[in-house]
This record gives sequence, structure tokens and C-alpha cells, in this order.
Amino acid sequence: MSTKAAIQPGASSRRVRSILPGFGLSMGFTIIYLSLIVLIPLAGLVIKTTELSWSGFWETVTAARVLASYRVSFLTAFAAALVNLVFGLLLAWVLVRYRFPGKRLIDSLIDLPFALPTAVAGIALSTIYAPNGWIGQLVAPLGIKIAYTPLGITIALIFIGVPFVVRTVQPVLQDLNKDTEEAAVMLGAYRLKIFFKVILPELWPALLTGFALAFARGIGEYGSVVFISGNMPLKTEIAPLLIMTKLEQYDYAGAAAVALVMLMISFILLLLINVLQWRINRSAVEGR
Repeated sequence: MSTKAAIQPGASSRRVRSILPGFGLSMGFTIIYLSLIVLIPLAGLVIKTTELSWSGFWETVTAARVLASYRVSFLTAFAAALVNLVFGLLLAWVLVRYRFPGKRLIDSLIDLPFALPTAVAGIALSTIYAPNGWIGQLVAPLGIKIAYTPLGITIALIFIGVPFVVRTVQPVLQDLNKDTEEAAVMLGAYRLKIFFKVILPELWPALLTGFALAFARGIGEYGSVVFISGNMPLKTEIAPLLIMTKLEQYDYAGAAAVALVMLMISFILLLLINVLQWRINRSAVEGR
């Protein structure tokens, strides 16, 4: 008798139990936790925005001051993420590929922005880059102003975003198979060509992930930016500060409307980054 004939009728419709028990309980806790932390606050944001009429909502989110704050927040966060994309890769490369005195100290300093309160970081950066600060007074004679400009905001976002790129790329570099590099060397490939043709394609998914994390953190950053930005409307005012200003004025619906637009733009940008990362991963798998 064949194997198919030996199977009893209806056996295929029976529920196959998981090897690991407790799926229902774990899923329940996961949904509850996700709802309390993410879904319910987001739903509350949308509900609060509905207090405004469509014309009121459009007038709020398209005001000149609001649009200027969006431009400052997104452009500086994007610029800082791009800088971290390059120098974060360089830091991860040095920490993984080289041995030198003080390596563990430098490796631990990478996580300093995670442990340091953002307000402390903002005050320290403002003190250093102010016109009379250690670095600010050196570049002031050249006509370069760092603090209270978009450049100062970008520096602050670079500071708080660099760990995301380094810690995302570092494990991938550590697990990278060196046999392919050695084979390329044996075939006469130059170091630069090996990096761009062999190493970089393997790092692109991790680099995009680190870029997305740094960019997302920079968009909503408040503590480390509020001091060094100068908070000048239409010039250096960031969107999170504008939201706080509306909350202090008891304009809760207006603050929710500005936050909702920021949330929608962030979701769209992160979705595009994830789609790009998926396509890169798919191309890498198909090319093997």
C-alpha cells in the first residue's frame, strides 16, 4: 500500500501543533504590549487630530512656521544620517579589522550617546560650538558659525546617531567570510576594487538599516538639539520644539496635527528605505 493510501481520511485537515508550547499566551502578551506602547498612543494621536476640521487641519500643517520646522528637522536628520553612513562604516571597519592600544576604550565610547542624557549632550555641544566655545572661537574668524544654525543641529544629530550605524555594521563585518577577499587578492584585484565589488555588497543591507535608524532618531530628537539650535522660528526651529510650544499653549489638536504629519512622512521614508533594502537583499541572493 502506498504512503498516500495509508493516510487516514481527514488527517491532512488536523491541526499541527507547534513544537514550542505557549504560542497563544506569548502572542497575547505581544499584542497587549504592542497596543499599550505603540498602537493606542498612535490611535490617540489620530483621534485628537479629528477635533480639527479639514480646513483647520490644513491651515495648521501648512503654516509657514510649521513648514520651515519640517524642512529643518528632515534635512538636518537626513544630512546627519548620510555623514554617519560614511564615518560609521569607517569606525566599524577600524574596530573590526585593526588591533591598536585603546581599542576597547574607543569601542565603549561609541555607546556614549546611548547612556548620556540628551539634555547633557545638548548643553555640552552648545558650550563647545558656541562663538566663544573651544571650537566655535577657532572657526569664528573664518566666518563660520556652528551653534544656533542648521550646521549645529546636524552636528548634534551626528553625535546621537553614529552608534546606530556602527553597531549595525560591526557584527556583519565580524562575520564576513574572508575567503572571498583572499580569492580576489589571488586573482590580482586591487584593494579598492575588492572593497566595492566584494565587501560593500555584503554590507549594504546593514548600512541601510543603520541609516534608517539614525534618520528616524534624528527626526524626533529634542533634548540634544533644543540648546544648540537657537530655536529661531523659520530658521532653526525644529518640529519637536514646535510641538512642545503648541502643547504649552494648550493647542493640543494643533500639536497632534503637526505630529501626525511628521509620523506620516517618517513612515513613508522608512517604507522606501525598507523597500530599497529588500531589493538589495533579493539582488544579492539571486546573484549567488
